Amino acid sequence: MKLLAKNSWRTLVATGAVLLLSACGSSPQKLILGKWEADSAVKLTVEFSRDGTAKLTMFGQTLRGTYNLDADNVLVWKLNGMTTKAKANVTATELELTDGANQTIRYKRE
Repeated sequence: MKLLAKNSWRTLVATGAVLLLSACGSSPQKLILGKWEADSAVKLTVEFSRDGTAKLTMFGQTLRGTYNLDADNVLVWKLNGMTTKAKANVTATELELTDGANQTIRYKRE
């Protein structure tokens, strides 16, 4: 009986450790923070700050606004009075934003 209890305890501890480690992974909300450069012919950078502000720089002009990345990884931007939405796929080094017209812009972390 003691052996069974000991094995059950080890299983419980191991399962708890796995759950704890998986919860410590970076969420998309954390991964999106920082500066990104578009993988395109046009010089385009975006920067997402922890406070929910965003900057988009293109052709030397910077637009400032806000952003929100919801639980479904939909990025809602509000820049210069315009609101746009895009599906976000973000990793530690890459960001893909796909809009409603199914156009995708790929970014690399700067």
